[in-house]
Amino acid sequence: MFTLYGAPGWGSAISELMFSLCGEPYRWVDVFGFDQPGEARDRLLALNPLGQVPTLQSEDGAVLTESAAIALMLADRHPALIPPHGDPQRARFYHWLVWLVAAVYPTLTYGDYPQRWTAAGAQELKKSTDAHREEAYRWLESQLGDSAFLLGDNITLLDAYLPVLVRWQPREGWFQASAPKLWGIAQRVKAQKALQSVVARNQL
Repeated sequence: MFTLYGAPGWGSAISELMFSLCGEPYRWVDVFGFDQPGEARDRLLALNPLGQVPTLQSEDGAVLTESAAIALMLADRHPALIPPHGDPQRARFYHWLVWLVAAVYPTLTYGDYPQRWTAAGAQELKKSTDAHREEAYRWLESQLGDSAFLLGDNITLLDAYLPVLVRWQPREGWFQASAPKLWGIAQRVKAQKALQSVVARNQL
């Protein structure tokens, strides 16, 4: 069985949702407080020197980090949760998966903690990353049709990102007003019966 190290409300919630969508058994280890010196951080650093969540450990002790890497591993094990080979949506799955973690996620890393990256221009950094993130979400919204989920009427592992992302900046009110399709997909994902314990634990 896999062991998933994370903290409620953090990015590890995305991987929790993925595991639960797949029905893949896992053990959850709460390392809340890992971002500050202390026991939780020491426990996490022993496995992942980068000190990030999610951190996933397999039964043989191998460690995997990064939500996109975990998504691809789970897609190999549960191919029904990724568009099939030959379907044009499979390429879009890869595109949007990498785009979310490469173009959107860094704006949160830098914008939520600007003082870590600059002493003099923290407010300017936050303002610019907030604006870039909103523009990115508007672009993604423009790519969507009227399907129930990101890639059509069948849920995929990619959809697991949305319930978490809409809880973060710029928050749910912004999504409802400016990206209602993304907000609606997030609500449909959260309504999945298999996800209720994860939704509750992370207050999604």
